[in-house]
Parts: sequence; structure tokens; C-alpha cells
Amino acid sequence: MLRRIAPILLTLLVVVLGVMALAARPHAPSQGPSADFVVLVGVAGLRWDDVDPQRTPTLWRMAREGSIGSLSVRSVHRPTCPLDGWLTLGAGSFAAWPGSQADGQCPPAEVTVERPDGIGANLPDQDIVVLHNQDRLPWGTVPGALSESVRCSVAVGPGAAVAAARPFGRVDRYEPTLPEDPTELLGSCVLSIVDLGTVAGTDPAARASAAREADAQLARVLAGRPPHSLVIVAGVADTERPSRLHVAIADGPGWEEGWLTSPSTARRGYLQLVDLAPTALAALGRPMPDRAFLGRPAEPVGGRTADLPAAIAEPADADREAAAQQEVAGAFFTVLAAVQVALAVAVLPLLRRARRHAGPYGPKPVSPRMVAIVEVLLVAAALAMPAALLAEAAPWWRYAHPAVSFAGLTGLLLAAATLLVRLVPGYRSTLGPLGAVAGLTTLAIGLDVITGARLQLNGVVGYSALEGGRYAGLGTVGLGVFVAAALLTAGWLAQRVPRGWRPVVMVAMGGIAVVVVGSPYLGADSIGAIALTAGVSVAAAISAGGWLTLTRLAWAAMAGLAVTVGFAVVDMGRAPAERGSLGRFLTALGDGTGGLTVQRSGASNFETLVNSPLTVLALAGALLVWFALLRPWGGLMRLFGIYPAIRAAMAGTGVAVVIGGVLGGAALDVAGAAAALVVPMAALSALRVLDHAADRTRPAGDRPGDAGWPDDPVARHYGDGGPDAGRSDGAAGTAEGDAAAAVVEGGPEAGAGPGRVVRSSAEVATG
Repeated sequence: MLRRIAPILLTLLVVVLGVMALAARPHAPSQGPSADFVVLVGVAGLRWDDVDPQRTPTLWRMAREGSIGSLSVRSVHRPTCPLDGWLTLGAGSFAAWPGSQADGQCPPAEVTVERPDGIGANLPDQDIVVLHNQDRLPWGTVPGALSESVRCSVAVGPGAAVAAARPFGRVDRYEPTLPEDPTELLGSCVLSIVDLGTVAGTDPAARASAAREADAQLARVLAGRPPHSLVIVAGVADTERPSRLHVAIADGPGWEEGWLTSPSTARRGYLQLVDLAPTALAALGRPMPDRAFLGRPAEPVGGRTADLPAAIAEPADADREAAAQQEVAGAFFTVLAAVQVALAVAVLPLLRRARRHAGPYGPKPVSPRMVAIVEVLLVAAALAMPAALLAEAAPWWRYAHPAVSFAGLTGLLLAAATLLVRLVPGYRSTLGPLGAVAGLTTLAIGLDVITGARLQLNGVVGYSALEGGRYAGLGTVGLGVFVAAALLTAGWLAQRVPRGWRPVVMVAMGGIAVVVVGSPYLGADSIGAIALTAGVSVAAAISAGGWLTLTRLAWAAMAGLAVTVGFAVVDMGRAPAERGSLGRFLTALGDGTGGLTVQRSGASNFETLVNSPLTVLALAGALLVWFALLRPWGGLMRLFGIYPAIRAAMAGTGVAVVIGGVLGGAALDVAGAAAALVVPMAALSALRVLDHAADRTRPAGDRPGDAGWPDDPVARHYGDGGPDAGRSDGAAGTAEGDAAAAVVEGGPEAGAGPGRVVRSSAEVATG
């Protein structure tokens, strides 16, 4: 009875842990500082490198007195051109101006503004803009939603007119240029939007001149600002490729000397362009529109240093890091994919010749030195992602050649990590390298997530603030590597305990990983936690023996569904503004806009599938496993038969990464990141198992488990008499089962079946 109900109890435990991890959420921030007036000032292209106490004294003074942050201007297109940026500002959601992109570059901004009454203005093309965003783009954006939420708004300049125009094209009050004394104009409506021009190009002198002119106009805005007002200065758009982070400064009562942040980023010092519209409405005390903004109201937080140059240097440095990350990340993943594919091809002949024949004739075995070199290369390939993550601890992007600096630093860390694995006492055992690599990777990523995921943000193997998809927690690549490493570590530990305790070890390790991935305080990835729950359920179900059957797969799917339903119930009980991605999706289904979410997810999956180098890693890994490692000569089936906990860990990893990638809109990126760790370790372990596939039973008294005889044939081969970390039952001096154990625990592929020689207990236990 206990054996029958144990899987049910363990699955329920995983479900409870998953729901608890996802349900815990930081307290919603209190209402931010209020204001009677809000003035949004936009300068397209303005970056923190352009802010200087001599050239831009007004901006410098605002930064000293107010709150500052890095602004991500991500919208529909990349780069976000000025008209796209202004439209996104006024819509509070991703928007695009028709024809704003020309081969990925920004064409000259041309806006037709009519002034029939001399007070307000009309945009005759607004109906085309609305149709383009409502019907052709998957965001369901309403241009002019910010102006529609207030009774009256002021626009100064053509860009501001684009942001302030209501859906039918009307701008309440409009001036093409800023008056010498804008006091009366800015005080006529509670919301004012001001366009101070553009800072563009790469010429330092030209940028300095444009920034100086915008700063002079900003001084007039501040001189004429209404009393008890909030002034927000933002670099509302890019001006060319590549995208950059831009200036964000908020100055007003309650916004003194802090960092800007937003619940949409959950990262101190970062906010998005779509956050500015809800910030303005929240400051004015106005209700949000019926169709919710994508952004969330920004707020000031403490912790900023009193040294203003040092404070401004932080977002400026983040901009340089994000720009360097864009330059380096593509090359890194391309090189990694090419190296791993080449290594997979090189392993094939070794797999063919790795099995030593017992008879006098057979193919000439590969030299031990060559095998040792390939093993070290496989370890290095598996550690490439963790090494690249740890490289973010040093400021490689500040050097003249960031790509060279990153490559050199990653190479040094990779060599050190590989040497550390090589010197681990259990390295000579069959599962020694796998356990060491998985454990180190789990530790590196887990510690980074627990300490705030600082190495993930703008990291080469993390996520970029310029992409706007994530600013805190665990990224797509980190999720794939962490899931694989955590489950392999759990499998390695489970293989060292008696069979009956293996599911418990799997659930314990897997439950901790679910909390790390899903908790809003840590990984903040609800979809990843749901996927990992399914993977842990699969791993626990088959860790004590057996294969991934349809019933067990359905059981894992039910566990993931149970976590999803439990979290959905909790999430839907929150206020609309506090709901997570799952709650927002269910809300969209209720109001009939859920199809847009599905369309966006499908488009994201397709774009990622055809453009990401990680797709190559996932497909190459799958081909190597299916057409080589799982063949009778490939060794993986034999490995699975002897070490069922490792089989369980790899099966659970496959289930988790596929679910996480598809539901998260990342296609095969999660699977590709996991394959970069799992496939090299699977190949290395298969090589070691095949090297001893022909070992035969020793006479009584000389068999494994007897006094004085090393437990692991691989250890004997390398001259290490220590116990094998991966014996079938993990008990000292015990070989699990007899010939029947090969069928019961590992299946027919492990060595027993019709027409085949039944292996001895020593073979079953040691391979």
C-alpha cells in the first residue's frame, strides 16, 4: 500500500511546493506621491552619457534633486524610432506608427498637424494609426489612451502631438514650439507633454550641441511648471541601431534623491517607456483605462548614493553593458553551437570503438590519452554557460574591445572550472564528472538568483534590458541550464541511496528548485516553475526503475496542471494591477482579448525558433541522442539501465524544458540551453560505461563487494579504488540484484532479453 500511494503523496508535495512558491508575492507598493499637474518631457535619443554638469546643467540639477533610472524604450519594432516612442508614450502599450521603419532604420519623422482653431490641433492620419495598431499588431493598443483618461491635455511639438492625440485625432491644446514663458500653457491642463527635440548620431560634438539646446528649453519648462507638479524627463526613443538605454528623471514632491523603479521591471533603477502613462495617471489620482496598460506606475525607492557623479555613472555603465551584450551574445552562442556540434561529431567514432571486446579479435581501441582529452573537452563544453555567467562579475564591457575581454575572461574561468572538476575526488567514477558539473552549475546559478540575479541582467547568457522581456529573476537561458543542472544533481544524489529513497531525494531537490525558479522573490518565472513541477513529477516516478510511459507522462501533466490551477485561483484573487502573467491571461480570456496573447506567444515562438543559435544546439543534441547515444552501440541505454536515477533526471529535464519553452514563447531556447549541459555529460558517461561493457564475473571472493576489491570498474581502470558514486543501489559493498535486475530495473536494453546472454550481477552493478 505504501508503494502504491507514495507517488501520489510525492506528487502532491511537489504541487503544494509549486503553488506556495508562486502564490508568495511581495506586498503591493503603496500609492506613490501625488501631484496636481504632470509634465512629461521627451527628448528622443537622450542617454546618460549626454548628461554633464557643464553642457546640461538643468538635467544635472534635476538628477541631483529627483529620482533617476534607466529607461528601456522597447516597443513593437526594434529600434523604437521617435514616432513609435511618442505613440507608445501616449498609449501606455506597445505601439507603432505606420511606415516608421525603413530596413530596420529610422526614417525622418514626418507628422501632419492641422490647427483649424488655433487652440488645439488635429492629426488627420490618426484613423490609419488606430487601425494599424488595432488590426495589424497583436497588442490591441489604443493610441491616445493616456489623453483619453484626463479631461484636458497640452502638447508642445509634433512628437508630443502624436502622444497626446485622442483616438479620433484631436489634441486639446497645442503649440508647435515651446513659448518663452510657458507658465500659462503648462497650467491650463493637468497633463502636459513636451517635445524638446532629438539627440542623435555618433558624433560627440553634434550630440553635445543637441543636448545643450534641449537642456536650455528644459530650463524654461521648469521655470514655468505649475505648483505641486511632477516633471518627468525621458529619452523616449532610439534614433538608430542598435537600441540603447535612455535617461529617465522624475522631479517633484516625494520623488527626491532616489532610484526610479516599476513593478513591471521589479529591478531598482529600471523602468519601461510603457510605465510613463500609468505613472502620470497614478500621480494625478486618475483611474486607469478599461483596457489595462502594459506598464505599471513607477515609484521612487531609496538606496541612492549621495555622490551624484557616482549615481549617474551607474545607469550610464548599465547602458554600455547592455550595448556590449548585444554585440557579444550572438557571437558567443554561435561559437558555442558550432563547437558543440563539432564535438558531437568527434564523439561518434569514439562511441563506436569504446566498447572493449572480450574476445581476441575486435577493432583497435582508442588510446586512453585520446579518450581523456575528449572527456576534458566534454566537461569544458558543459561548463561554458556557467563560466560565461560568472564572467559578468567583472566589468569586461568597459574595455576598448569588449568581445575580446569577454572571451578571455570566460576562457580563464572555463579552464579553472574544468580543472576543478578534473581534480574532484570522484572524477574517475562513472558518474563523477556528471555530478561535479551539475552540482557546480546548480550552485553558481542558484546563488546568483538568491542574491538578486545581478549576473543575469544584461549578461551574455542572461537577458538584456534593451529587449524588455525581463529585468529580474531567471532568464530563458538560465532556466534551461538551471533545470538541467538541478535535476541531474538530484539524479546523481538519488543514485547513491537505496532504491526506495530515490523518489524522496528527487522530490526534495526538485521542490527546492521549483521554489527558486517560481518565487517572485527569486527566479520570478511562474511558467518555468509549472514546467519544472511536471519534470520533477516524471523524474520522481521513474527514479526507482521503469521508463517514461504514457501514464507517467499524463501523471506529470496533471501535476503541472494542478500547480497551474492552484496558482490561477490565487492570482485571480488579487487586484487586476497586481496579477501575474497567468492572471492577466485569464482576464484577457474573459474580456475576449485572449487571442491576442496566444497570437503574440505564437509569433514569439516562431521568431525565436528560426533566429536563435540555441535552436541549433537543441536539434543537434536531439540528433546525437537519438541517432547515436540511444543506439545499441551508443551506450546511453546501458547507462540508463545501470543508473535509473540518471535516466529519470534526463527524462524529467526533457519534459520540463519543452513545456517551459513552448509556454514561455521561447521555442527551443530553453531546450537548447539545457542540451548544452546534458548532452556532453550524457556522451561522457556513455563512453565510460561502454569502456567496461565487456567486463565479466570474477570468481567468488574476487567480485565487487568482496573485501579488497574496488567497487567501480572505471575506478579500477584509472587506479582508483574508491567507491563508485553511481552503483545501482548506492549501498556500500552491495551489487543490486542479479540477472533479473537487469530486466526489472533497466529494461531489456540493459542486457537481458530473448536471444541474449544474461549478464552477471557484477555486470548489472558496474557496467
